[in-house]
Amino acid sequence: MTKKRAGILLLGLLLLLLAAGCSPLNLNASGSNSAEAESKFPDNPNDGLQFDEEQLADIWLAGGCFWGVEAYMARVYGVYDVTSGYANGNTENPTYEEVTKENTGHAETVHVRYDPERVDLKKLLGHYFMIIDPTLLNQQGNDRGEQYRTGIFYENEADRAVIEEVMAAEQSKYDDPVVTEVEPLEHYYLAEEYHQDYLEKNPNGYCHVEFDSLEDQEVPSLIDASLYPKPSDEELKAKLTEAQYKVTQENDTETAYSNEYWDNYEPGIYVDVATGEPLFSSADKYDSKCGWPSFTKPIEPEVVTEHEDTSYNMVRIEVRSRSGDSHLGHVFNDGPKDKGGLRYCINSASIFFIPQEEMAEKGYGYLEGKL
Repeated sequence: MTKKRAGILLLGLLLLLLAAGCSPLNLNASGSNSAEAESKFPDNPNDGLQFDEEQLADIWLAGGCFWGVEAYMARVYGVYDVTSGYANGNTENPTYEEVTKENTGHAETVHVRYDPERVDLKKLLGHYFMIIDPTLLNQQGNDRGEQYRTGIFYENEADRAVIEEVMAAEQSKYDDPVVTEVEPLEHYYLAEEYHQDYLEKNPNGYCHVEFDSLEDQEVPSLIDASLYPKPSDEELKAKLTEAQYKVTQENDTETAYSNEYWDNYEPGIYVDVATGEPLFSSADKYDSKCGWPSFTKPIEPEVVTEHEDTSYNMVRIEVRSRSGDSHLGHVFNDGPKDKGGLRYCINSASIFFIPQEEMAEKGYGYLEGKL
């Protein structure tokens, strides 16, 4: 094959990929991309959150290929659910084939259900404008066509004033006119199943969206320290066993292989024995062969504090509980590499195990998503 012909073939392949847009490529029988199994996108801060569905609000956002918009908006803190579909066209129940090849007037759109107590509409739209160019007409990224136009569609008329305020602020950033539509939602049809959570199932799929802006969003701690105050020393002496008191309050260490939880692998969480503050999940527990309970990470980084420990002529990193300041154990750098490389070596006497079936009744149901 000549170099010229090879170059032509390569160019043709490139054009084919660009033209594919949201078209599903390289799917196996299950509808997923076999090239990669795990998501390459940021963790979802909403995993494990409890939502009151009666308090949720709705907005519909068109921003080009809905795969990336769906994956991004799902990771905005306070978002309960996102689906992909087709909105405000002139046909009923359109298929993807019809939307891309016929004049249906539909826009690829995501339906965002969110908790306004956690993220208000103004902040939500701020995230939306971070991932689109509102001055482009009928295009985003590599995609061209009316179905890739940008738009904000609403049902609640009270949302209109907020949307217009955000739109005015966006227009002030550009010399060119902002062409993002703002219209009442006429109808929304759910897209085919293979489009739902597409990038979770196919991490190598096409995506015109950048996820960097999610790194700066404020995500409140799931665990509220104020709910787990430290009792007085007198109360602790009455509440804890002698071993628990010596370990948590006097930095003692229990014996390896003869403590309560070193070989416990039932689903549930481990809480500070002094305060009840949640510390570790069974999902992160593993057998490190050290004879003490070992975890790859705490439920949330904030629930433990680290301190240099030079006792016994060694230099180690001690870990203590946030709210109770209980001595827990130490953290080492010899943990599983595929889990971050850390080993939290914890005294059983410092923690109390709550089985999964008892979490809800004991006030820890909000953490079941962490198992």
